[in-house]
Amino acid sequence: MTTQTLRPETVASTTSATKSKSDKLTGITLSAFRVVVAFLFLCHGLQGFGAFGGIDGAGTAVSFGTLGWWASTIEVVTSVLVLSGVFTRVAALLASGTMAYAYFSVHQALALLPLQNMGEPAALYSWIFLLIAVLGPGSLTVAGVVRRRR
Repeated sequence: MTTQTLRPETVASTTSATKSKSDKLTGITLSAFRVVVAFLFLCHGLQGFGAFGGIDGAGTAVSFGTLGWWASTIEVVTSVLVLSGVFTRVAALLASGTMAYAYFSVHQALALLPLQNMGEPAALYSWIFLLIAVLGPGSLTVAGVVRRRR
């Protein structure tokens, strides 16, 4: 029976290569997650302006200057920033807070559980954007492309 001993430099380079591939895959996966979530949130925000059936399914927009109008504006702006990867952490934190506020001010008053008060999207977006704010944008961002070109 033959045993092989691995030299420390061999183990280190193998571990480094595996970690590098894992980090790259994690960055790409996080970027894809961020783009999909931000696109869906953008669609959600545009509903407040009458797109995609509006707020009632008949194309109605929220009235200008109301709390709903401001919420839709924040949703559209933060989703575009998160989607592009520009000021991602700040925008995601603002989006998270907006959705937490929506949950507690609109949905929570209707019933205790998100399933009962139709607040599941607000709760999910709040936690998802908090996760993006903590983890960052991933490796594929507009800011990263601009940085690499300089």
